[in-house]
Amino acid sequence: MSRPYRTEPLPIPGPPPGIPYIVGNEAAERFSYYGMRAVLVVFMTQYLMGTDGQPAPMGEDEAKGWFHLFVSAAYFTPLLGALLADGWLGKYRTIIALSLVYCLGHLALALDDTRAGLLLGQSLIALGAGGIKPCVSAHLGDQFADTNRHRMGRIYSWFYFAINLGAFASMLVTPWLLQHHGPQVAFAVPGLLMLVATLIFWAGRYRFTHIPAGGARRIKASLDRAGLRDLGHLGVIYAFVAVFWALFDQTGSSWVLQARNMEQALWGIEVLPSQIQAANPLLIMVLTPAFYYGLYPWLETRVRVTPLRKIGAGMFLAGLAFVLAAWLQQRIDAGGKPSIAWQLLDYLILTSAEVMVSITCLEFSYAQAPKAMKSLVMACFMMSVALGNLFTGAVNFFIHNPDGSSKLAGAAYFWFFAGLMLGTACLFALAGRHYREHTA
Repeated sequence: MSRPYRTEPLPIPGPPPGIPYIVGNEAAERFSYYGMRAVLVVFMTQYLMGTDGQPAPMGEDEAKGWFHLFVSAAYFTPLLGALLADGWLGKYRTIIALSLVYCLGHLALALDDTRAGLLLGQSLIALGAGGIKPCVSAHLGDQFADTNRHRMGRIYSWFYFAINLGAFASMLVTPWLLQHHGPQVAFAVPGLLMLVATLIFWAGRYRFTHIPAGGARRIKASLDRAGLRDLGHLGVIYAFVAVFWALFDQTGSSWVLQARNMEQALWGIEVLPSQIQAANPLLIMVLTPAFYYGLYPWLETRVRVTPLRKIGAGMFLAGLAFVLAAWLQQRIDAGGKPSIAWQLLDYLILTSAEVMVSITCLEFSYAQAPKAMKSLVMACFMMSVALGNLFTGAVNFFIHNPDGSSKLAGAAYFWFFAGLMLGTACLFALAGRHYREHTA
């Protein structure tokens, strides 16, 4: 007979006992997701097959459009996962069930390299990966009692560190697997890591605090005037943050395609265009502790460092990163072949922006959410990622001309997004002054 699950966090001063299982699960799951995602654009433009067994690759604009449509779907489905977790199944059971769906998606990609296999695999992965996203983040916060809540900020930073450790490893490994062993192996390895992630999470079931599902009535009751007010205020923040994601996730699409036209030797080592994405998680692992243990405490001695100020500063940095990307593309359009090392500088700028925007939003969202709506609010934050990618996907489908040309060719594409981000950052700086924080 199985032991009952603990439903209240332990009143201890140290880290909760379930944290290593959550962090380990996240590292393996992120290897799975980012490994698959790292090679999608290359797969669609070089390896995709037709039903007749002949190569049938997509054009660049079409591939970028489908890539961002998939990412958007993966960040819309968190709403479903949140409703299942908060209303019926609870976070733990929701995570286990959707993780199995996630594994089936990887299996579909590994077995079928046609558009049908791509659609089925991406649909299942979007449902599984998206559905567990808000649950894992909120489940982490559920582990803390009043006695150790002061540790939450730093634990969330290490949670994000684990995400990027898995992503870094996968972004180096899966492009190499795709080039040397083909798409079947390149998609199968991330699938195996997702299975490992599921087993790690299952192994921690008696170490976790399992907050019971509140039921549909509790969710409905929490959506009173105060709850809707909090969601509305956060929704304004998320609308601005969506523009950040419209730029950031292009590291997996337009930045990869730009890298294909650059000198790919880096310190004497040949770097595949999709491998340069590994710079982002590597920099996250360096910059996250540097910001939390160095920069932020230093700034606090001089100015008041609020979550909204961090987010606003990150938006300006994201705009600057695309200014540099536009400049690099101008050199390429003029016939030059700049070193891929320039993209490392661009990743440094954009990753600094990510630390300021994404990690801050993750912790800020949990703190601002009513108790019965933790997963739901996390899902709303994830929808900002979905909306940003939906916008980028729509832009790429719109600019794709029937003859294969583009309405925003070359550097004009990057200048468009740079201007959009810098304008949004200015508006956010004005709007952020009127936000009033609320802690549930």
